[in-house]
Amino acid sequence: MRAAVLVRTHQFDIRQVPVPTILKDSDVLIRIRTVGVCGSDIHYYTSGRIGSQIVQYPFIIGHEAAGIVERTGSAVTRVQAGQRIAIDPAVSCGHCDQCLSGRENTCRELLFMGCPKQLDGCLCEYVVLNEKCCFPISDIMTFDQATLSEPLSIGVYAVERSAPSTRANVAILGAGPIGCSVFHVLRATGIGDVYVTDKIDGRLSALAPLHPRWTGNPDRTNVPRDITACEPLLMDIVYECSGDLKAVNQALELLKPGGSLVLLGIPESDEIVLPIHELRRKEVTILNIRRQVHCTQKAIDLLARHEVNMDAMVTHHFPLEETQKAFDLVASYGDGVMKAMITVD
Repeated sequence: MRAAVLVRTHQFDIRQVPVPTILKDSDVLIRIRTVGVCGSDIHYYTSGRIGSQIVQYPFIIGHEAAGIVERTGSAVTRVQAGQRIAIDPAVSCGHCDQCLSGRENTCRELLFMGCPKQLDGCLCEYVVLNEKCCFPISDIMTFDQATLSEPLSIGVYAVERSAPSTRANVAILGAGPIGCSVFHVLRATGIGDVYVTDKIDGRLSALAPLHPRWTGNPDRTNVPRDITACEPLLMDIVYECSGDLKAVNQALELLKPGGSLVLLGIPESDEIVLPIHELRRKEVTILNIRRQVHCTQKAIDLLARHEVNMDAMVTHHFPLEETQKAFDLVASYGDGVMKAMITVD
């Protein structure tokens, strides 16, 4: 089969690699149709690592995907051959203390697609996954929409964990795919005023249908000053979705006493410095979001019921052979890209 193989930083090769085989009764062979380029994939592409997760080349990355069931193991009951599916890229063990307490996202033996030393990614024609990673979709849902259910599920999880009230003042720092996913979920749950920042003006303009109270580019405006002018009592919750260390500190300035800082962005650096006395004086709660738990089906349902429409998020399409072009575009934030999709045909 064809695969886009990362052979070093900033370089993919299109290679022929063996088709994966069904080894367990619970395995499903999936023909990949669409792959979304995620910000975490870009970290592997540009620096070869995320923290201690270091790529050993050659390696196939990618984890946002949708496809068609090709074959199933003998014990599979969740899906059948020919079925169109969205994919949850995380495989938890189901028996460790974390799984038994409902925290599959921090499973002691967690395996994740496209993560070094865990599972190969989905930038290829076929993958094999456990049936619990397969979520059937309707015939009218597009593969792009099914692929977007993965970042949307993270937005669902972040909003569930932070539990904003309908009267909450909320800010989202970073309006990329994850920030937009959070915004879509907030709108679907009835949150009113939302303040949003991003360094790309086109992303802020694209948010107009969601009716943000205020948008601003942190390169050209004093974000804490301008938001404080609108909301003198400051924010109940700030979702930091960029991974930019300056944005983390802006978030702390924006939070009212007793507020919550929700961290979704992945920083480039391994360590960050936080103003501990400001955190203590305000009694700020810091909530880290690691992927999602039991939210994939919820995300699919939001899309299927048209409570969330993320179609406009997909701004570019590329064939598998142009994977490097897609990654270069996303890494450079070029041509107004929000979400690049790679079609495996």
